[in-house]
Amino acid sequence: MADRKKEDRNNSFSELHMANYRFAMFHVERFRLILPLLAVVFLCSACSVQRSVITGNQRAYAYTWAQERQLGQQSDPQIVAQYGAYEDPELQAYVEEVAQRVLAQSHLRRPDTPAEFKNTPFTVRILDSPVVNAFALPGGYIYVTRGILSHLDNEAQLAVVLGHEIGHVAARHASQQAVTQQIGQLGVVGGAILGAAVLGGEAAESILNIGSQAAQLLTLRYGRGAERESDDLGVEYASLAGYEAAEGAKFFETLQRINEREGAELPTFLSTHPDPGARKETIQQIATQYDTQIQNQVVERERYLRAVEGTVFGENPRQGFVENGVFYHPDLRFRFPVPRGFQVVNQPQQVVLVASDQQALQYFQIVEASSAQAAATRFAQQQGLRVVDSGAARSGSLPAYFVLAEGQLQSGQKVGVLAYFVEHEGRVYRFTGLATTERFNQYDDVFSDVAQGFAPLTDARILGIKPWTIKIITASRTAPFRAFVPESLPEGVTPEDIAIINQVQLDTSIPAGTLLKIPSR
Repeated sequence: MADRKKEDRNNSFSELHMANYRFAMFHVERFRLILPLLAVVFLCSACSVQRSVITGNQRAYAYTWAQERQLGQQSDPQIVAQYGAYEDPELQAYVEEVAQRVLAQSHLRRPDTPAEFKNTPFTVRILDSPVVNAFALPGGYIYVTRGILSHLDNEAQLAVVLGHEIGHVAARHASQQAVTQQIGQLGVVGGAILGAAVLGGEAAESILNIGSQAAQLLTLRYGRGAERESDDLGVEYASLAGYEAAEGAKFFETLQRINEREGAELPTFLSTHPDPGARKETIQQIATQYDTQIQNQVVERERYLRAVEGTVFGENPRQGFVENGVFYHPDLRFRFPVPRGFQVVNQPQQVVLVASDQQALQYFQIVEASSAQAAATRFAQQQGLRVVDSGAARSGSLPAYFVLAEGQLQSGQKVGVLAYFVEHEGRVYRFTGLATTERFNQYDDVFSDVAQGFAPLTDARILGIKPWTIKIITASRTAPFRAFVPESLPEGVTPEDIAIINQVQLDTSIPAGTLLKIPSR
């Protein structure tokens, strides 16, 4: 973009008298999952008293079961779009098989269960995320991440995790919690995943790319009573399915070790429950109740390890990574510079760059358009956007188009916007820079430099980069676990991390013939 145009733009904004507006960013933790903070109002008239399939007693719910199924159906595509589905048909089929085995023993499949519950199909998905997480949506939608699969050690542990999430659905905890929060918060349900703050209102919904309904469901934090009930149900369902459910306690020891190692809050999985140490003891106690009832309980460690072998471990560089101040995307063959002091949040559908002072951000995504100019024209026609300047530009050798504008949020607060559209290999990419109006001049050049630095990726080393995956090896001798940890590990991963995913200590003696999970590239 010409210097003259930059000067004209700066002058245009210096003449605008706008209200102060401060951006807030998500506190991005190591797992880099972000969700918007959105307020959702439930009407008291929507609440109803219905019979629980768990206890048979009457309970208050915000939705009917049919409405819960509809909520799940509508929100599921948003979840998949936000996090991405992990494409491994064999692993997907395996997890579904275990889930169906556990589901068959749940209250939703028992002879005296009403047909509307008994006939509800369940959808189980693996999300392409390294975060250690599992969660459920109302109406029969269960999600586990590849991150949690890499930290589980056997099929019995997987069964307990799946049973816990099935328990949330069967107990209708989301519908119950909606009622509780409605009463306790005067009808307004709000809350942030990972204890984070976010841009408000429609800005959050458009920039962070998730619908308000899915955000609403994910921000309904279960109380400890609900988590304890799902603990009981998870162990019950896994035990009745023939698994040695006491194995689930070892996974919570793994969570405790992650917590201690990170020195921060627990991973998202069941983080509202009492600490993992207490959970470990509770699950062991619950599981003993079924030891005499269920014969030949199985663990299925080898079957589980063979199923997860080859799963991507940690961040997948094929989907984008930062190295020496540059963001690279090998699969889409592009790169662009990352401004100093900006934090990068890489999502399946976009990349968000957030300034350290939280006064500005720039997000990057693919847009549907025939050309950069066509995309810019459509962008400029958005309601509530006042165009200050626009025109043709270049990103190196690539054709581009920019739109400088001022926007106004529903609150009436105004922001400066610089959108930059670039054509590359048949796609149109958009950089959108947003800053407080009083700081926009400070970040205008930064936004331009990032967009103009977008270029084709030609580095053969980066184009050929491969993700780390889980490899299953057999211990060739009896030795401490540390003897089996390779010298080459993913960036930021330590031998202790490898011990954690194997649920052993570095000094644990590993008998010859033991199967172990080792990252490999």
